[in-house]
Amino acid sequence: MDLGIAGRAALVCASTSGLGLGTARALAADGARVVITGRTAERAEQVAATIPGAVGVGVDLTADGGVDLLLEATREAVGSPDILVLNGPGPAPGTAADVDAAGIEQAVRTLVLPQQRLVAGVLPTMIERGWGRILSISSTSVQAPIPRLALSNVGRSALLGYLKTLAGEVARHGITVNTLLPGRIETPRVRGLDEANAERLGRSVEEVAAESRAAIPMGRYGDPDEFGAVAAFLCSGPAGYVTGSAIRCDGGLVPTV
Repeated sequence: MDLGIAGRAALVCASTSGLGLGTARALAADGARVVITGRTAERAEQVAATIPGAVGVGVDLTADGGVDLLLEATREAVGSPDILVLNGPGPAPGTAADVDAAGIEQAVRTLVLPQQRLVAGVLPTMIERGWGRILSISSTSVQAPIPRLALSNVGRSALLGYLKTLAGEVARHGITVNTLLPGRIETPRVRGLDEANAERLGRSVEEVAAESRAAIPMGRYGDPDEFGAVAAFLCSGPAGYVTGSAIRCDGGLVPTV
């Protein structure tokens, strides 16, 4: 299928590894001009060099001025984005009983504020062009909260509420806004969670990971490139009538329709 994104400018946040990298590779494979981002310029540029036509930008989106810096660098490199993929690391694991005000503020600073500022920065041009794709890489926790990820559950759900509201406001301008929900994909984040659970339970990482895989109907973790293929479709021309949706890519893990 021709995704209709050849020559489109795509900004993919947190794309030096994992889900962001899988998404960036898929977009680039269909001809998009992709900006790879990470906290360090060296790493972003190294990864970008492995993807035809990509450029790397190092920036900390949670730092003062980080969003403006990224948008300026993106416009200089590929123009104002037609495609914006929101992505970023989640807060540290922890229970709801342990949550405090500082933790909530940190979850919002990490998972809501930079994303809203990025959206505000790209919307005017998308509206002017009459075409745009905004996709948030989130988590199945927005549909079924994940135990011991209380702060992630809070921050991601808040962002989802904002994006769902936005979708209804900008659809008439040819802009779609969707959220893609990964289950357990083979990424550094999932490996880190398995390691944290293994330490907490006093078990080996291999045992914890095996139990986790057994709970997935497909019996395995997903591959970032599988996830990226779904993400690229949601950012495509043929997906122009899909908006305001939260779509799972989880191997059947969440036991709801």
